[in-house]
Amino acid sequence: MKAYLVGGAVRDGLLGLPVLDRDWVVVGETPEAMIAAGFKPVGKDFPVFLHPETHEEFALARTERKTAPGYHGFHFNTDTSVTLEDDLLRRDLTINAIAQAQTGELVDPFNGQQDIEKKVLRHVSSAFTEDPVRVLRLAKFMARFSHLGFSVAPDTLNLVKSMVSDGEIDALVPERVWVEFESALSAKTPTAFFTTLDSAEATARVMPQLYTAFNRSNNETMLNALSKATTTSDKSKVRFAALCAGFKSAHANELQSLCEQLRTPSAFSELALLSARWTDKAHDALSLDETELHTLLKSLDAARRPQRFEDFLIAASANTEDPAHYPQAKRLRECATAMANIDAALIAKSQPNKQTISTAIKSSEIAAIKSLLEQR
Repeated sequence: MKAYLVGGAVRDGLLGLPVLDRDWVVVGETPEAMIAAGFKPVGKDFPVFLHPETHEEFALARTERKTAPGYHGFHFNTDTSVTLEDDLLRRDLTINAIAQAQTGELVDPFNGQQDIEKKVLRHVSSAFTEDPVRVLRLAKFMARFSHLGFSVAPDTLNLVKSMVSDGEIDALVPERVWVEFESALSAKTPTAFFTTLDSAEATARVMPQLYTAFNRSNNETMLNALSKATTTSDKSKVRFAALCAGFKSAHANELQSLCEQLRTPSAFSELALLSARWTDKAHDALSLDETELHTLLKSLDAARRPQRFEDFLIAASANTEDPAHYPQAKRLRECATAMANIDAALIAKSQPNKQTISTAIKSSEIAAIKSLLEQR
């Protein structure tokens, strides 16, 4: 069996980065032969098999032919006559179109090694324009590799701009946008995802609400917050929240629309919306009285969702000049602790009827915060 290691495993190995997943392409075999060799079929659109021992993915070499708009409109050919070079030709970027034989020999028909040395992201062929997801993947790879000095080749950037102006980008579906978006958030330099989309004039078409928010804040404010969050948290949802705090409370409805459009997971959307609505108020924590602090902490559900509360504070601190020095977080944590330390059960028992319980507990919580403030 002629099997070649392909894609990210080869690329990251050449870049000196950890290789997390290994994918293989098999040349000259049939699905029947793969099954007979003990491989388990798992592919839906084209034949992909799991190795019986390593469980790594082995895909039959294939070519693609565009048959309809969007990324679903492809016809795949996995005939045994498809060569390794044919398979590599369909890939997005030259740095992803390098294969490695089981002997260790590299197969590089499109000069991917040269582009790795030059630190350039370049499309393999004009077929790049046939799949709008590649626009997002290009931006994602910039998020991953810009800290290494990578840039987008001018001819590739022009090609992406044509995909935007021709409307091919409009065929993207929300799930794919979010997958690449979230992946970029966990990268080394997530801000590069947005600057790349902006350079390609794609942000307004892919995420119009974010484009509007960027323009309102002159881009830099929101991206600076994301950059700071990248240094203080490795959680994608915290980084997303730090970015989205820039929508501000007045425009939280736009953020809600963005999250709904992208079908953002609730853990991300909830924290992002809290950040948009309450970050400015959190910044004022040192000047708020006990009632205002109580209202803020209740709005953040600090007592019942302590981890989310901590994530909020990290995102809020990223929206300051000096995230490492954010005394407001200390004040809010202390007040949340003071609220939690009251004996709600005892207060409930002391009330003459159920209707007064919540009011009594609220009064006790506010009194606890007031006592704390008076000690400061």
